[in-house]
Amino acid sequence: IAVGKLAGAVGTYASNDPEIEAQVLARLGLRPETVATQVVARDRHATYFCALALLAGAIERFATEIRHLQRSEVLEVLEPFGRAQKGSSAMPHKRNPVLSENLCGLARLVRTQALAALENVPLWHERDISHSSVERVIAPGATTLLDFMLARMAAVVRGLEVRAEAMARNLSACGGRFASEALLLRLVSKGVAREEGYRWIQRCALGSEDFRAAIAQDPDIGRVLEPSEIEAAFDLDHYLRHVDAIIDRALALKDGEAQGGPA
Repeated sequence: IAVGKLAGAVGTYASNDPEIEAQVLARLGLRPETVATQVVARDRHATYFCALALLAGAIERFATEIRHLQRSEVLEVLEPFGRAQKGSSAMPHKRNPVLSENLCGLARLVRTQALAALENVPLWHERDISHSSVERVIAPGATTLLDFMLARMAAVVRGLEVRAEAMARNLSACGGRFASEALLLRLVSKGVAREEGYRWIQRCALGSEDFRAAIAQDPDIGRVLEPSEIEAAFDLDHYLRHVDAIIDRALALKDGEAQGGPA
C-alpha cells in the first residue's frame, strides 16, 4: 500500500505529466498507482488487512491449542500465572487460560475489519469516498490490535509451563493405542492385506483396556510380527525422530520466504 497518485481528478493526468507524479512520489518513498482513478484502488488496502487477519488467525491457532491443553483433564501446557492471580471465580483450583481466550476474541475483531476492507473495494464510478470513514476506524484499530496480540502471545510463549509428566500420563491412559498406525504399517510390510490387518488391530483396540497387551497376545498378529517388532512400534523415540528437522525448518524461515507452503 506504499503507493500514491498525482494523476488528476480522474486519473488521466489532465493537469500534469506522469513524470511529475513519479518525481514527487519518489521523494515521499512511494510508487505510482498502476491505474488510478480519483483514488488509489482499495484492493491494495484489502490485501493488507487480509494479511493482518491471517496473522491474527495464526495467533488464534496457537492460542486455541493452548486453551485445549490447559483443560483440567489434559493439563499438559499452561499459560503463565502470577503469584496473586486468581483462576475461576467459582472454582479456586482452576487456572483459566484468560490470555489465550483474550487473543482468540481479538482475532475475531481483526477478521471483521478485514471484511470491512473488502467492502471498500467497489466504489461508485471508482471514485467515491465511502471508504474513508471505514479506514479511519479499521486502520488504527487492526494494526493496534495486532501489535497488542503479538506482544501478548510472545509473553505467553515465554512463560509457558510445559508438563511433560502430564503428557506421559495421558499417553499411558490410552493404553498404547497411539501405536496402531505403526503396527498396521508393519503388518502391511509383511504382506498382510491392509483391511485384514486393520481388523486385527481394531479388535485389540476395542476389545481390551490394555491395547499393548492385547496386541502382544493376538494370535494373528503374533504369527506375522516378532515380539521385538511389536515393541518397536510402541517406542516414542520413533515418533519424535524428526522433531529437530521440523524445528530447524521453521527457524530457517526468514524475510517472509516460506519453502513448500505458508509460514
